[in-house]
Amino acid sequence: MFRVRELSYGKCVQLLDQLPIRVIDMHTNEFMMFSTTHMWAILIFFSLVGVLYASKNRLKLRVTNLRRLERSFSIVLLVFEILFHIWMAATGRWHLQDSLPLELCSISLLATIVLLWTGKRSIANFVIFAGIGGALQAMSTPVLDLDFPHFRFFHFFFTHAGIILTGLYFVWVKGYTPTLKGVFQAFLLLNVLLPVILFVNKEVEGNYMFLATKPLNGSLLDYLGPYPWYIASLEAVALGMFLLIWLLLRDKTNRRLPD
Repeated sequence: MFRVRELSYGKCVQLLDQLPIRVIDMHTNEFMMFSTTHMWAILIFFSLVGVLYASKNRLKLRVTNLRRLERSFSIVLLVFEILFHIWMAATGRWHLQDSLPLELCSISLLATIVLLWTGKRSIANFVIFAGIGGALQAMSTPVLDLDFPHFRFFHFFFTHAGIILTGLYFVWVKGYTPTLKGVFQAFLLLNVLLPVILFVNKEVEGNYMFLATKPLNGSLLDYLGPYPWYIASLEAVALGMFLLIWLLLRDKTNRRLPD
């Protein structure tokens, strides 16, 4: 069984290495925040948001025919995430301390995949508020060490952009109007997750959701006070972000997603 698993990892890494993106060389192309590649990634992302918004009325007319496309995109996101974990395992980067899918954006990505597959309104609340809010912050101040054209660079920006675009798609095209109730539902779910994350951090000496310490390369947390007070500040920022998203998106349409 071990040899089959090892062969599977090797084949996947070889496949990735044949793509026009660097996978194995981890010591070159160090990512720098606000660099040219970072700005290009942000520009492309906002261009996609603009295209989605401009196309929303045409997409609404075909919304019943988009189910296959939604599920296809969910599979693509899932495959990207699986390849990411295979790459980490194959290159010695996978560790219990930092590789479990327990970061906010990792949880949001899994929720996004399920949302695209099922269309559940309860999941849409979390993706629209926690997903969009967390992914926007992550893309603005990435915790990323490998630059273009590395696989990790593409994985990071593709999956984070996918979370945001999915949330906006469900508002603009599927016709789900975010509600104030949805804000507090997402915020409550986030706080239900916190004790679980704190427990895992203690058991594996991890720093999931940055609940143990701030990221080393700088982020919004640098402005929220010292440990552990920045956690309370982060709660306030998260709620404020959720409310801002609600204010920006709440009046777009009156339709609701089916439960």
